[in-house]
Amino acid sequence: MFFPPKKIKAVYESNPSRFRTLQQILEAEKEMYSAEWPRVGATLSLMWLKRGLRFIQVLLQSLVDGEKDENNPNLIRVNVTKAYEISLRKYHSWFVQKLFKAALYAAPYKSDFLKALSKGRDVKEEDCLDKVRQFLVNFTATIDAIYEMYTKMNAELEYKA
Repeated sequence: MFFPPKKIKAVYESNPSRFRTLQQILEAEKEMYSAEWPRVGATLSLMWLKRGLRFIQVLLQSLVDGEKDENNPNLIRVNVTKAYEISLRKYHSWFVQKLFKAALYAAPYKSDFLKALSKGRDVKEEDCLDKVRQFLVNFTATIDAIYEMYTKMNAELEYKA
């Protein structure tokens, strides 16, 4: 199973003093793998992880911004679709895009999703979204920094999965 954080963690744990930052990992792999880089190692794993994190960020931001299906306000399909379109769709083949469309119907209700974010506690929607809004400040900045690092290092790949 492909699990990006595991590969990144393994590289870090191989030499924690050398790999204190993600940029140090990418720089070392660029030197180590040369022609194969960035299609290998933790660099490739982090590329997919950052895309997944962007999906989560766009989904949460869409919820915080109040975007919804006016006919079905308790469904989050509009939010999930927006997140997918912005963060992942262009990297997926036609087949994976169709799988996503089918999986979209398994998306939870907004109320259930927010309750899960609140660790099962009954919290007012506004209070939960307020906490999400606060969380997004640093979360978005971190993801933006990783994207910027990939751009500066010319590490982004456009191939489809």
